Amino acid sequence: MTKQEKVQFVIDKLEELYPEIPIPLDHKDPYTLLVAVLLSAQCTDVRVNKITPLLFAKADNPYDMVKMSVEEIKEIIRPCGLSPMKSKGIYGLSKILIEKHNGEVPANFKDLEELPAVGHKTASVVLSQAFNIPAFAVDTHIHRLMFRWNLSNGKNVVQTEKDAKRLFPKEIWNDLHLQIIWYGRDYSPARGWNLENDIITKTIGRKTVLGEYYKNKKS
Repeated sequence: MTKQEKVQFVIDKLEELYPEIPIPLDHKDPYTLLVAVLLSAQCTDVRVNKITPLLFAKADNPYDMVKMSVEEIKEIIRPCGLSPMKSKGIYGLSKILIEKHNGEVPANFKDLEELPAVGHKTASVVLSQAFNIPAFAVDTHIHRLMFRWNLSNGKNVVQTEKDAKRLFPKEIWNDLHLQIIWYGRDYSPARGWNLENDIITKTIGRKTVLGEYYKNKKS
């Protein structure tokens, strides 16, 4: 297959498997999504979705959030891990949203990435899912699969994002990045990987990845 044929195979197979794409993190607006994405760092989406209703019952907007103390926020979000940093981030970004953005989440990378605890990946998720602005948030699943599929060199997530944006049409970035995440979870996980179930990697995968898989299966 040529590189373009591989890209089209990925697009077609993911569309076949995920014609309807679930949103991993429960939210009702850009602010609750922003907080949920921040909480998801080194934490499963399932756990985040159990904790956010408890937090949002007390504060689902920046004005109510700053009425709470950092310590109160920390106690609620403790099960998500990294609670000291995340609680300061949630309180700090809420304060800035009120002071600089009239309590609204900005719809651009520059302003989002200036918020405490908000990096490029978090900003990309918010822009794509809350505002439908084309972005390609690269998480560990996408980084792993782009390497397995020989569509990126695996050097770092910055390079993976550049390769993904170069290879895939801009108009499908928002759906595609979610489809790849679900595919990674369902068919091509980092642990307990069964290549026989992973049709995309089995069809277009990097030879070294396939070779290492079969070598490990024999040992």
